[in-house]
Amino acid sequence: MIHELKEIILQAKRNQDKPLKNVLVTVVALEGSSYRKPGVRMLISEDEKMIGAVSGGCVEKEILHRSKSVFRNGKAKVITYDGRYRLGCEGILYILIETFFITDAFYKRFTDAILHRESLKIETFFTKENEAIGDFGSVFTFENSAPFSYAKKTATTATPDLVSFQQNLTPAFRLLIIGAEHDALKLCEMAALLGWQVDIVTSIKDPKSDHNFPGANSVIGSTAEMFDFSKIDANTGIVIMNHSYSQDLKYVLRLVDKKPAYLGILGAAKRRDKMFNELFEYNAEISETFLESIFTPAGLNLGAQTPEEIALSILAEILATIKNKTPNSLKEITGNIHTT
Repeated sequence: MIHELKEIILQAKRNQDKPLKNVLVTVVALEGSSYRKPGVRMLISEDEKMIGAVSGGCVEKEILHRSKSVFRNGKAKVITYDGRYRLGCEGILYILIETFFITDAFYKRFTDAILHRESLKIETFFTKENEAIGDFGSVFTFENSAPFSYAKKTATTATPDLVSFQQNLTPAFRLLIIGAEHDALKLCEMAALLGWQVDIVTSIKDPKSDHNFPGANSVIGSTAEMFDFSKIDANTGIVIMNHSYSQDLKYVLRLVDKKPAYLGILGAAKRRDKMFNELFEYNAEISETFLESIFTPAGLNLGAQTPEEIALSILAEILATIKNKTPNSLKEITGNIHTT
C-alpha cells in the first residue's frame, strides 16, 4: 500500500502550497470483518476534498463530518463506525483522525525512500474509544533515519491508556517490461494503476521516452547485452514482449541466474518449445527449474484477444503468482476471502 501513501503525501503537499490544511484518516483497528483492513488511509483537505478511501464508500461522508473538529482545534481524535448496522460488514472500525503537515525534511526523506526502494515503518498511537481526544498520532521511521512525526504533540510509546498499531510498508512491486509496442503500452498503463513501479526497456535502435509510456517510472533504450540486471530481486516481475524471437532469446539468456518473482514471455506455445531447445544450445548448464519458472505464453487463460485483455490476463497471472494463489472464482470460496 505504499503507492496509496505516496498519493496521499503528494496531494497533502499540493494542498499546503495553496495553502490548505489537511487531516490524515487511518483505520487503526477492527473488530469483526470489513471491506478494508487496518492500515488503510485517506486524506481530507479543509475544502472538504478527499483522496484515498477507508471503505467501499459508505464511511467517508461521516468521517468528513466528524473531521471538522480536528480542523478547528488541531486535536487528534478516534472515532468508531459500526458496520454491523450500516455496512453489512459485521465489524467495528476504529478510525484515527489527525492533523497532517508535511515538512520539507519529511517530504525529501520520503521521496528519497521511494526512489531508493526503501521500506518504511509507521507506528500509530491511539485509544480504543469513540470520540476520544488526545495526543494520538503516527510516527514514521525510515531506514537508517530518526523517526518523523508531523504533529506537535504525538505519543511515541504505548501506555496503559494507549495502544499502538504498527505497519511495515515494503517498496512497490516492480514490473520490468522489455518491449515497446502497443501491447507493452497497455500493460504499462494497467500496471501503473495497481501502484506498481513500471520500468520499460525499449530497443536502442528505436528509443522511446516517458511521453510514450504514461505511468512509467523510467523508459530506457538498451540491448540485452548492455542492460543492468543487477537490481532484479524477489520483488520484481519481468515480462518480455519484444515481438522479436532473437531479442527475446538474448534477454532470457541474461536472466538465467536471476530469481525474479515472475518471468513471462509473450508468444505462442510452439515458440516456447523452440526457445527452450535453443537455450540449451547456448547454455548447457540451464536448469529445468529455471525453465519451469518461466510463464510462456504469459497470462491466464481468459480468452484474451485485444492488447487490453492480454494485459489484464498477464497482470492477473503476476498477481496470483506473487500472492501465491491458484486462480479460481471467488464464488467457490466459503468463509473469509482474505485469510491474512
